[in-house]
Amino acid sequence: MQIFKNKRNVILSYVVMTFGILTYTFSWSVFMLPCQIISGGVTGLSSTLYYLLPWHIPVGVTNLVFNAIFFVLGLKILGSKFGINTIYGIVMSSVCFILWQQVLHIEQVIDAMVLVNNDFLCAVLGGALCGLGIGITFSMGGNSGGTDIIALIVCKYYNISPGKVLMLIDLVIIGCTFFVSHSINKVIYGYMVMVATTYVLDLVIDGNKQSYQIMVFSSKAPEIGLEIIREVGRGATLLDGEGVYSHQSQKVLLLLVHKTDKPHVMRIVHRIDENAFVSVSKTQGVFGKNFEKLKM
Repeated sequence: MQIFKNKRNVILSYVVMTFGILTYTFSWSVFMLPCQIISGGVTGLSSTLYYLLPWHIPVGVTNLVFNAIFFVLGLKILGSKFGINTIYGIVMSSVCFILWQQVLHIEQVIDAMVLVNNDFLCAVLGGALCGLGIGITFSMGGNSGGTDIIALIVCKYYNISPGKVLMLIDLVIIGCTFFVSHSINKVIYGYMVMVATTYVLDLVIDGNKQSYQIMVFSSKAPEIGLEIIREVGRGATLLDGEGVYSHQSQKVLLLLVHKTDKPHVMRIVHRIDENAFVSVSKTQGVFGKNFEKLKM
């Protein structure tokens, strides 16, 4: 039974990855390419080099070379599972681009929409869909190759979001497009795509990892802490506090919980002491047991 369960999980992960790649390629085919907005990544880099270099190396050749180099690096650093998922991502993204452009001619289907002729809307919606597609693919352990591989390598060793890594790389690539288009507007739209992609990508990947720090000031703090441990399964810490005005000693309950646990914790606090003073704040990161692994 365990074997069949594992097979189902693998199949499901590749189905979700395929959906993410379909979303990513759809956004490029419908929004960015018709408006000639050059964004980041290997595709943007290959397009920029094609116009900059005097001998005009075909985009397909430079795209293949860059992907091959990044793939070898990823295979060596991230392991064989990464290699399989990356090959799948590169091949599937190529197939999906052909599907949208050469088979379905999706840009002609949506050509009647005013949206296609609006560079601003194309940049925002295209970037958001790109981030959504890449985020879904990342969450299943896959990627579409290119600079995504660099982001995964950096995230393996450092506590930095993949969206920020991609943003730094794309910042340079998009800036170079000015020497191609000689249009500051196209560069600005390229940066808009980058910002939208980064925001949505981090939202998809880190959204479920959001944690909260909760401090409960109550005379029943020990009782609340024990109930939270019993019902929620989260640890709690009691701190010694003293009122500045009253000089009365009081226990302060300190909690670190996931986003999904927060409503349950608040219900427990209200049930035991509805007059408790509670402070809730989002944390930038929580590392340790039952949370994220601490990396260098």
